[in-house]
Amino acid sequence: MQVIDMETWPRREAFTFFSGMSQPFYSVTFRLDVTRLKAYTKEHSLSFYYALVWLTTKALNEVENFRYAISEGRAVLLDRRLPSFTDLHPGAEQFHIVTMPELGDDIETFCAAAKERSAGQKTFLDGDDTEDLIYFSCLPWVEITSVTNERDFDPDDSVPRIAWGKYAEEGGRQRLQMSLELNHRFVDGLHIGRFYEILSKMIETL
Repeated sequence: MQVIDMETWPRREAFTFFSGMSQPFYSVTFRLDVTRLKAYTKEHSLSFYYALVWLTTKALNEVENFRYAISEGRAVLLDRRLPSFTDLHPGAEQFHIVTMPELGDDIETFCAAAKERSAGQKTFLDGDDTEDLIYFSCLPWVEITSVTNERDFDPDDSVPRIAWGKYAEEGGRQRLQMSLELNHRFVDGLHIGRFYEILSKMIETL
């Protein structure tokens, strides 16, 4: 973790501007082509959900602004973010939240580890709630157009909230809607665009 030098930080003016707001959060939803990911997970007998969590976390970590946070009252650059995602045991109606202690560099290893960790979890929440997480949710039963998240309105909350719904076929392609809720003190539309480009490329080159 690196403490930001506010005197030389290029984002200082935007950070100060949005810091004056009691609610500096905003949401964006975009369509994502997951045709190749659906085929890849089927070919390799992987969970589509866990695979997309891994890819999304990897892509998000590639864009520096998503790793900005507030720690002990100071702006910092985190080394990396880790996924904390909702999941369901087979036949259950109450979801639980799984936090992965590491991401790793291999999608298949991550999917196996996520499956094992989720299956063995007996509590609603697993792991500490820290600023270096990404909160993931999925609504695989419906196509979403937007999502909001529950939160205490703490302007220092920099944890990205990412959710998606059911994928649908369109013109022979599989697409889903992905929603991001972010703190504007750190992340602008430009950074969302970069994240989208990186994630799309990662999917297409599986």
